[in-house]
Amino acid sequence: MNVHSPPFDKPDTGAAPAAWQPPHAFHYAGGPIAVVLIHGLTGTPAELKLVAKGFARAGYSVYGVQLAGHCGSEAELLATGWKDWLASALEAFDRVRTDHHTVFVGGLSMGALLSLLVTSHRVGQAAGCLLYSPTMFYDGWSVPRGSVFLHAAILLGLGRFFRFGESFPYGVKDDRLRVRIQAAMQCGRCEEAGLPYMPGRSLAQLLRLIRDLKPRLPALRTPVLVLHARQDDIASIRNAGYLAANLGGNVEKILLENSYHMITLDRERDLVIDHSVSFVQRNEPRRLAPRDPGRALDRERS
Repeated sequence: MNVHSPPFDKPDTGAAPAAWQPPHAFHYAGGPIAVVLIHGLTGTPAELKLVAKGFARAGYSVYGVQLAGHCGSEAELLATGWKDWLASALEAFDRVRTDHHTVFVGGLSMGALLSLLVTSHRVGQAAGCLLYSPTMFYDGWSVPRGSVFLHAAILLGLGRFFRFGESFPYGVKDDRLRVRIQAAMQCGRCEEAGLPYMPGRSLAQLLRLIRDLKPRLPALRTPVLVLHARQDDIASIRNAGYLAANLGGNVEKILLENSYHMITLDRERDLVIDHSVSFVQRNEPRRLAPRDPGRALDRERS
């Protein structure tokens, strides 16, 4: 259920956080149009850096959010809940809006859901949403059957008795990347790899977040891009279909053929960047001059 980010072999000197951001957030300076990216539950901002670099190469300003309670210990995570995570995302969005007239918001897994909540709480202020592997239901092929009953028990207050450890394939189809993720988890580098497990109490908070989001979906008219892997091991393509059917605005749904849950890092990450940059370009305010589409195709290979 957890999602992790790979360590990077070299320091990313171009991604220092803005003055107002927490230490593990990041910022790539660019043009007047900005993209805010939100990581998943128990994850880290690093899981979105490759996509962020793609946006930066296309000329956009990019801000990676560090959610409250993340990039640290289990105790720090358990001291926060879904409203704290939403507050982190809203604060980042509001601060970015003070410097950029047009802001897109997106995220991975739970971060995708938070981006929808930001759009709901800031009506008319987000130019578009980018949803990477949105997780409304934990129903991927690696999730044990019967987990729906466990979720019910967690919502009834039994979450403190459970902890869900990471297991193969760790949301990643790429074998070499998976080795790096495992190494980071074993070394305890939480700021890079996130926690190696998900506390049941944190899962309960996520389920409450989903319960709050569902009735808001029909009122959301903002353009949305949904990118989801057919073979997602954590959240099946049912999640993408559910959002496409229930969101009130225009939804572009694209299914990927050679990735698992962590599509922003996995084998088709360059395709994810291409689709993402193209979506933002198509939804920029009309008064802005079009960008050179060739810039979006100049990909940095990791």
